[in-house]
Amino acid sequence: MKRFLLPAMLMILASCSSNNGNILFSWGNSDTHYALEERPEDLNVHAFRYTAWKGEKISAEAVIWPEEAMENVKIKVGKLKNGKAVIPAENVEADFVSYVMSDVFQDGYGQCGFRKKADFDSLLVADMLDGNVRERLDSGRCQPVWLSIDIPEGALPGEYTGEMTLSWNKGKKTLPVCFKVADRVLPDPSEWKFHLDLWQNPYSVARYHGVEPWSEEHFEYMKPVMKILADAGQKVITATIMDRPWNGQTEDAFGSMVTKTLRTDGSWEYGYEAFDRWVEFMMELGIDRQISCYTMIPWNLEFDYFDEAQGCMTVVKAEPSGNEYRNYWGRFLSDFADHLREKGWYEKTVIAMDERSEDAMKAALELIRSVQPDFKVSLAGNWHESLEPELYDYCIAFRQEYPEGIVAKRQAEGKVTTVYTCCAERYPNTFMVSPHAEAVWIPWYVLSKGYDGYLRWAYNSWTADPVADARFRAWPAGDCFIVYPDGRSSIRMEKFIEGIQDYEKARILMEGWAEEGMQEKIGKLNEILSSFTYEEITDKGPEEAVHKAKQAISDLL
Repeated sequence: MKRFLLPAMLMILASCSSNNGNILFSWGNSDTHYALEERPEDLNVHAFRYTAWKGEKISAEAVIWPEEAMENVKIKVGKLKNGKAVIPAENVEADFVSYVMSDVFQDGYGQCGFRKKADFDSLLVADMLDGNVRERLDSGRCQPVWLSIDIPEGALPGEYTGEMTLSWNKGKKTLPVCFKVADRVLPDPSEWKFHLDLWQNPYSVARYHGVEPWSEEHFEYMKPVMKILADAGQKVITATIMDRPWNGQTEDAFGSMVTKTLRTDGSWEYGYEAFDRWVEFMMELGIDRQISCYTMIPWNLEFDYFDEAQGCMTVVKAEPSGNEYRNYWGRFLSDFADHLREKGWYEKTVIAMDERSEDAMKAALELIRSVQPDFKVSLAGNWHESLEPELYDYCIAFRQEYPEGIVAKRQAEGKVTTVYTCCAERYPNTFMVSPHAEAVWIPWYVLSKGYDGYLRWAYNSWTADPVADARFRAWPAGDCFIVYPDGRSSIRMEKFIEGIQDYEKARILMEGWAEEGMQEKIGKLNEILSSFTYEEITDKGPEEAVHKAKQAISDLL
């Protein structure tokens, strides 16, 4: 196995635990990838470095290195105390981190495009948060532990202390847990302004668990997965209004959540049962700001429907500028709009397109406006000046720039203006081998540009066996998903949430400073935000900028 330990920018401190019993148990560095077969070196005395806010979720990483096998291993954290004030144990979670097979970046290969596993070096990466019990830990293998604490909004400010206990068949060790809480409140994720748009794949859940799509069992399996997303402040429901909008590029192709039937008398009938159940389910979880419906311009321009006269599914190929396209979509859009109004969802719904050409978008927009002039439309893709006025939700690729003044203009108009990354960006990203701090860096970058949020194309498009092997036939490992089945989060997801919380904290502070005329504080933070550029992350990596920014919002409280 190749060494895989990414450099950390934090100061390395001494371990706070001894080696009694040949078991190393110490706080580590959550920016570090710990290699499975190497004794961890990047160790810290304390779990937490920065002052937390009430309502914030904070995380830390510990490491175990046994020089003898351990059996019946458990991790537990009890309640945390600040004098008589208590954060209860149910607000604290400790998970062993499981290693998942990944590939690495290969010189001479782009990140995007089909690949053979044999052409890429592979290694195990600690990523999946996987419960607090292990039957056995083998000697000479690193075992990371992830600690998360949800600080109640009503927590008393001050210093909280407690212990994390490691127990096994031959003994027990503890680590001190200590952190400070400021007299500031981070609102509930449903109130965050960061426009988070990670595309969900319900079909992946159905396949992995072997259940019928849209059955009761399907929704039960989806609940813990989508709850993680709701708790991250997700704003958008990903819905599909046609079959295979992305031509089946993932392990599990997206199906259509609506049915289209051409009756024998030439009329059309549309069914919305799956669409309605999916939207209602997501809204019940708290994801209710926007419904993005993909798509009127699929990659292969093939559109399916059930032909009642023929008694079978039929596919028609049509260009957006053609009559067949207008006949297919014109009738549907009118009926769909009526249905959305009846459900009270019309104002939340956008007809969404992904990386489509300017000409194709103009043709689709012309049709939409002729049928439903006020239908909202979105595009994730390249910048096109001619399209901007027509798009309620515009998301451009990371390396592109909005022209000066456009973001502010759109925000004044109540529109959504964001940025996305995909397989094309080696950094910043959330691949399995990406430095953990890159996931934190991305929301800080969004803040530095004044954007509303961030989009990524795949939240849970799982590989064939995601808990064991994240490698995929087309893109780097981890590109397709950032959480695991059964509601298991990842280090990548937890660090991304950390960055979103930083965005919200900085935004709240800057808005308050502006109201109070504290321009000096705004200037200091803006100076730090100016380092969140592609050139800086290319030259220095993400850690330096991230920790300067974190220290600033801690110091400037």
